[in-house]
Amino acid sequence: MEPVLIIGGGVGGLGAALALTKAGYDAAVYEAHPRTGEDIGAFLTLASNGMRALAAVDAAEPVAAAGFELTELAALDADGTERGVVPLSGHADPLTRFRCLRRAELCEVLRAEVARRGIAVHHGKRLTGLAEDADGVTAVFADGTTARGALLVAADGLNSAARTLLDAGAPPPRYAGQRVYYGYTPGLRPRPANGPRITMIAGSAAAFGFAVSPAGDTYWFARVSGDAPAADTGEPLAPILEPLLRPDATPAADLVAAATSLMATNAYDLPEVPRWRTARTLLLGDAAHAASPATGQGASMALEDAIVLAKSLRAEPIPTALATYERIRRPRVTHNITTSARLTSAKPTPHHQPRPRPNFRGEDPAVLALLNWHTELPPS
Repeated sequence: MEPVLIIGGGVGGLGAALALTKAGYDAAVYEAHPRTGEDIGAFLTLASNGMRALAAVDAAEPVAAAGFELTELAALDADGTERGVVPLSGHADPLTRFRCLRRAELCEVLRAEVARRGIAVHHGKRLTGLAEDADGVTAVFADGTTARGALLVAADGLNSAARTLLDAGAPPPRYAGQRVYYGYTPGLRPRPANGPRITMIAGSAAAFGFAVSPAGDTYWFARVSGDAPAADTGEPLAPILEPLLRPDATPAADLVAAATSLMATNAYDLPEVPRWRTARTLLLGDAAHAASPATGQGASMALEDAIVLAKSLRAEPIPTALATYERIRRPRVTHNITTSARLTSAKPTPHHQPRPRPNFRGEDPAVLALLNWHTELPPS
């Protein structure tokens, strides 16, 4: 059989390469960037479902070693009152605990696993065209080269070229109503004492979260609601963000003031994408179902996609497998998009916050079965 062509060398594409190879397919990755395709600076959290997906392709251990664990969630009000601390899902097992790490670090680990398993990665391959027939699909790249495969999996992100090639009327990314800041602050350990936890702050002007690495570096983010900036002016970011946080009796403003690295991006999501697939082409990850970052599930959902796709393809012919994949994935990712959009649009409520609830994402029995490599997918 001809190989599976995977467009995009980020988390979703590399995860798909590992999963499809384990399922017995010959996979090759085509990445548009000349060297790497990841966001160099921002960090992410992998939830327990993401870690379980990595375990299914025997990659949880190196990823766990690259990041630091988070086992509980604390919630603070703007006045500094701690509203509660609850365990995060998967906390009992070191390989299913939440992990915090830079996106670049995650991609580096996944690339190393891909290389170790002999999976080819081709850089400088920007997709510009698709030609599909009954037996396969041909990808056309901007450098004039082509590649032929039995299936093309497009994991080329929020601004997916493949999504537009499949459907010229596909909805464009939508500004989700928030500017998101990410930063790193060394040496300043926030109070109250912060162990392997992530602390969420319902601030008076922004939602804020932070976690402290074992080395003493605080990884933090802030979500600020408002209109999207017309353009990136290059102005320093701390003077914009710090005054919004300073009125609150929390560590947020001090963390921003002492940050040695700070970046910002606009939050986007996708309204429902009507067309995910043809008989030989499939959208995966953010290319199909990008959510705003409020739920912190982007990377984990892409890794879930990879496992469900591989399990579908090992059980059924390609066109049928793609239909099975969409049947299983669409309701779950739509729920995540909706939930994340609701959190993004919520007004700051600094007082009378409800106690945080345990995070059971990935602990639902149906999800556990879905991410277990040895189980079959649920029937229609």
